[in-house]
Amino acid sequence: MNRQGAPSTLLERLAARLGHAHVLTEPGDMAGSLVETRGLYKGSALGVVRPADVEEVAFVVRECAAAGVAIVPQGGNTGLVGGGVPYGGLVLSTVRLERIRALDRVNATMTVEAGCILQNIRAAASEADLLFPLSLPSEGSCRIGGNLATNAGGANVLRYGNARDLVLGLEVVLADGRIWNGLSGLRKDNTGYDLKNLFIGSEGTLGVITAAVLKLFPKPKTRAVGFVGCASVRAALDLFARLRQSDGDTLAAFEYIPRFGIEMVLKHGRAVTRPLAGEHHSYALLELSSPDPHAELRVRLEAVLGAALEDGLIEDATIGASESQNEALWRLRESLSEVQGFEGGSIKHDVSVPVSSVAAFIEEASAACEAAMPGIRVCAFGHVGDGNIHFNLSQPVGMDKQAYLAEWRRFNDIVHSIVARLHGSISAEHGIGLMKRDELPHYKDPVALDLMRTLKRALDPQNIMNPGKVIALGDDAPAALPMAKRA
Repeated sequence: MNRQGAPSTLLERLAARLGHAHVLTEPGDMAGSLVETRGLYKGSALGVVRPADVEEVAFVVRECAAAGVAIVPQGGNTGLVGGGVPYGGLVLSTVRLERIRALDRVNATMTVEAGCILQNIRAAASEADLLFPLSLPSEGSCRIGGNLATNAGGANVLRYGNARDLVLGLEVVLADGRIWNGLSGLRKDNTGYDLKNLFIGSEGTLGVITAAVLKLFPKPKTRAVGFVGCASVRAALDLFARLRQSDGDTLAAFEYIPRFGIEMVLKHGRAVTRPLAGEHHSYALLELSSPDPHAELRVRLEAVLGAALEDGLIEDATIGASESQNEALWRLRESLSEVQGFEGGSIKHDVSVPVSSVAAFIEEASAACEAAMPGIRVCAFGHVGDGNIHFNLSQPVGMDKQAYLAEWRRFNDIVHSIVARLHGSISAEHGIGLMKRDELPHYKDPVALDLMRTLKRALDPQNIMNPGKVIALGDDAPAALPMAKRA
């Protein structure tokens, strides 16, 4: 297979169909498509192609298959595990696939193309008095095809599920260039294998998602947002269990933040204010929402938190009195990812464990990492209502950043071994990509891995679809270590 170069006639044929303006080969034009968002990976490509519709995508794939040239599908390039970085071949960008094809209010569905920006999809649903609940910090730039290819999560998984739970149908270009039209708006279709879930979460290794039928929901008309201080992560999880029992039908989000996380946000964040007067070991951000404009959610939340305070379950709490205050409370959580860089190098883990094991995991993994490197600062936060913890480790104060990041593999071993013992996953919502590819065989059931390889070989026998990502087939697989680890 020709992975090192492509005949000039291939690029010429693509340019003749797509237009020369949409077959990019100059280094400056391609630069943004070759680097992972955190700068941990940098690759190379023969070119970046930007097809305008599914037929042009199919044409590109057929031509590349005939030439034996690899294809890396790419949306907004906001991934965090190196899954969208090319190592030779062509980048197939979906940026021109940005039409909202249909919105059915009665069926509560929206048919969108893969290049639609997530924020625009949410806005279109809102204009129809509906909700598309997938919400991410990068929603202003990420694109729905990438969200589906990575099975994105976000803060609303607790109530609405992951990306795969929000999809009824897909349109996909297969590795041989055929178009599978699975754009069904049916909620019940028991006519064989659920093909769409082969491609959701596959990170572009089985085909190119070009369009999707998305589920919509009633638009919330009222909400109550609370911010709580607790003496421990266990107390925060006990509060979650209480809320799930008392308000499970309106509980939309439950986010955990440690004291170090709040300290970073208050120190480095923009337009943030201290939510509670004192300091606490653990914090929780929670939201109740309802499509009923008359629902007295704030009254309900006051009652629940008041009882928790009387019982000693929490130490302090505040509830947003307006939408601006609600947004200010959410800003504390949403600022966490961006402010960590101000504290030096950060070794990041996106893991999940059963909700009942969240507190045990955070306590055990924190103690193990602190013992392995005195001075390391644990920032374990995230969507603990669904068991997803972003277990991030900031470097000790004064340590050299590159020397610290060189320890990434060691801390992966520490953290992921605890995750495995607690029957968790080493990837909750970011995917496998390149970063976790070589770790996957240590934690994934070997039969499951064998089935994944069988599917990959059956659907992509030439191994041209994002080769070397998720699973390695021993064919031109790039090195799995990010740049920071190679120092």
